[in-house]
Amino acid sequence: MEKKWPHSAEKSGKWKILPEKTGRRERVQALGRHLLLELFDCDAEAINSLDTVKASMVEAAKRAQATIVDVVFHEFNPFGISGVVVIAESHLAIHTWPEYRYAAVDVFSCGDVLQPQVAADYLVEAFGAKRASVVELQRGIFVNHGRPLLHKPAGAPVTTTPR
Repeated sequence: MEKKWPHSAEKSGKWKILPEKTGRRERVQALGRHLLLELFDCDAEAINSLDTVKASMVEAAKRAQATIVDVVFHEFNPFGISGVVVIAESHLAIHTWPEYRYAAVDVFSCGDVLQPQVAADYLVEAFGAKRASVVELQRGIFVNHGRPLLHKPAGAPVTTTPR
């Protein structure tokens, strides 16, 4: 049974529904890896310090060999930090709840150079998490038709300048 996408993009051809399983194995490729980190029992002072959170996220990006494009963080009153390190390969984002000693972190990476697990391991240590879980998702999964999936189309202009 064919699934219908309720959005008009299906009619315009912008969206393609992947076929149901046909019993044969098809090779797929993903544009990116998305790590979802749950950090529990963190050092409450560390995850409530704008300077510490920002520096740790930037360092995690560097250790993962990311190309930093921009850094934006916000400190909430009375506590908590949210922020993102925009990287050429995608992003690292964080939201902290110091009152619960908890932080939620995303490490989204495209390409083959970035090492998202290195960033994740560093952040567990930097925030003193006693418990952590990581869920990995593949994003942008496409059926491989015998040609490599390019992360940046050939000839695409590059408009960002790394910091």
